Amino acid sequence: MKENPSQYEHEDLKELLKQYQNLRAGYNHSFLDEESFEKIIDHFDDIEELSQALEAAELGIEQYPYSSILLIKKADLMIATRRYSEALNILEKAELLDGSDINLYILKTDAYLALDQQEKAVIILQNALKHFDGQERIELLFELADVYDDYEEFDKIFDCLKLILEQDPNNEEALYKICFWTDFTGRNEESIKLHQKIIDDYPYSELAWFNLAASFQGLKLYEKAIDAYKYAIAIDEKFDYAYRNMGDAYIRLRKFKEAIEALERVIELSRPEDVIYEAIAHCYDKLSNYSQARIYYRKASHLNSEDSKLYYKMACTYLNEGNYASAVKYLETAMRIHSSQPEYNLAMGECKMQLGEFRDAIQYFSNVVRVRPKNISSWEALIRCLYNARFFKEALEQVNAAIRITDGKPIFIFYLSAVNFALGKSKEGLLQLEKAMTKAPKLLKKMVELNPSILQYQSVVDVIARYKKNKSF
Repeated sequence: MKENPSQYEHEDLKELLKQYQNLRAGYNHSFLDEESFEKIIDHFDDIEELSQALEAAELGIEQYPYSSILLIKKADLMIATRRYSEALNILEKAELLDGSDINLYILKTDAYLALDQQEKAVIILQNALKHFDGQERIELLFELADVYDDYEEFDKIFDCLKLILEQDPNNEEALYKICFWTDFTGRNEESIKLHQKIIDDYPYSELAWFNLAASFQGLKLYEKAIDAYKYAIAIDEKFDYAYRNMGDAYIRLRKFKEAIEALERVIELSRPEDVIYEAIAHCYDKLSNYSQARIYYRKASHLNSEDSKLYYKMACTYLNEGNYASAVKYLETAMRIHSSQPEYNLAMGECKMQLGEFRDAIQYFSNVVRVRPKNISSWEALIRCLYNARFFKEALEQVNAAIRITDGKPIFIFYLSAVNFALGKSKEGLLQLEKAMTKAPKLLKKMVELNPSILQYQSVVDVIARYKKNKSF
């Protein structure tokens, strides 16, 4: 029977450690070669006995003072114990003995970064790049990219990754990372050229197709992005992120049915996520399929029960159907989580107004006006509610406040006219109508929506006819 390799290695290590202890004890016959010291140092390092590892490194260097490998291992341990300056001195000695070990430059970089000397770390790596090629050069470029990341020089990260891919177009780590940094830096045009070249040479690289698509998407070229995602999916039909991004692109193009198909594939291929369910719900919402929208909003809320906007969106589907009582229930849930959210108060006010509960509606609309005093739609909602409730004096007070706070927006002058007519002040109502028509005649329809019977006043019709004749509409 063959001997178990791991058992053999264990026995070998036990023997090495025994010999090492004999050497420490000063037995003259004990001897360890350079490679044995490396194994012993690594053993103590692996079990996190750094002081013993450092002692082994120092004993090894006594035996082999010209060993760059042992010097590098000692420097590594010193960096681990935060003795950065000492580590750099040792690395200088190691470089004099053998400057071809890539670990020299990586450890120097780590030490300089720990000493907050980023410029020196960059210089070390940039000089090292001149002396290495192949896989070692790629390793140094990744290291340099990490240095730039630490110090937020994001464009230079992109440059490093681009150099890696020019040397190794199929490097998965670089392909994954450059997708993020392209989006972060906005260098989509460069990314497109880079990935088109990769695809020319390696047409079955699904990551290159994905990155190309993402760059098109970053430039809002959604049709081109979708075409590229389709290639990525044709190569790897389980590429869930391609389906995810493709779904977003379809939504941007308002192709909601296609978006639903893509996003359903994401659910099939990966763990359920509330954002995906919410996106599907949004698509059904836009297609006016409110019952289906609610199904997916509920699924999203089951995964993220503290997201108040999901309950708000469910309420909006009921609002769109005119089912105000059901909308209220979901708005109440949303407002238990975020009671002061203006959108929720506005929607609740609308529901209460439609249900004839005017005093409650006024309170909710007033909450929004208090939070957003410059917001026109908030004032509109409050004034409409007061008018519909036939609280004309209160409506007049709020219209004047809205005119004052919004610097005389024409819509409120129309409302001022309507309120004056409702109060029986036809002369004042007509004056305000003339003033409003001078400023924004197209907003007349909002006044008519508020009170269609206003068109029964001949004087009102005459004013409108005069502006029509002058082609002010």
